Amino acid sequence: MVKPMHLAIAGNIGVGKTYAAAVLSQAFSFEATYEDDRENPFLQDFYEDMVRWAFPMQIFLLNRRLEATLAIQRSGKPHIQDRTLYEDAEVFAPVLMEMQILPEREYEVYRALYEKIASLIRPPDLLIYLRASVPVLVDQILARGRPYEENISLEYLRRLNTAYEAWFQRYDRGPKIAISMDELHGREDAAGRLVDIVARQIFSLF
Repeated sequence: MVKPMHLAIAGNIGVGKTYAAAVLSQAFSFEATYEDDRENPFLQDFYEDMVRWAFPMQIFLLNRRLEATLAIQRSGKPHIQDRTLYEDAEVFAPVLMEMQILPEREYEVYRALYEKIASLIRPPDLLIYLRASVPVLVDQILARGRPYEENISLEYLRRLNTAYEAWFQRYDRGPKIAISMDELHGREDAAGRLVDIVARQIFSLF
């Protein structure tokens, strides 16, 4: 029996993961699993005081994304996932530690837990990494107008972009593709071009 395909979208804050998940799930008739920031009890506190809330924020997200990944794998249906389990540990947590927001000993505890969890789950059949320049990220963050994102600094976005690029280069858990959202930004045919890029990659897997 062939297992249902699991596509996972990765990318920085404001890059367009939810948009891409909606477009691709409709195009391929996949179920979609979205991040719902309204269900995150730490998000507002984190952006107001990152040092105080970084560790509980990371633990909460790790648990929530584990639950989402397991639900997808148990569903028996093809899925596209908005955000992966890997990104917080491979991108966000190291950046927070480098910025002296997440203490090293808390990071080590979190990292050890993540490594155990990551070893127990099946990776996605295709990782779709959406990349964008900081100006495009800022444009899209402002356009969606979420109050808790008003305090996000340009330096934080820049560091995340750098960390994302490094993580994508070393990602070896399965097939992967990178898509430039700068090239699609503002285009009327953005959805069609996105579907075409991903469809060609999926077909190449068979």
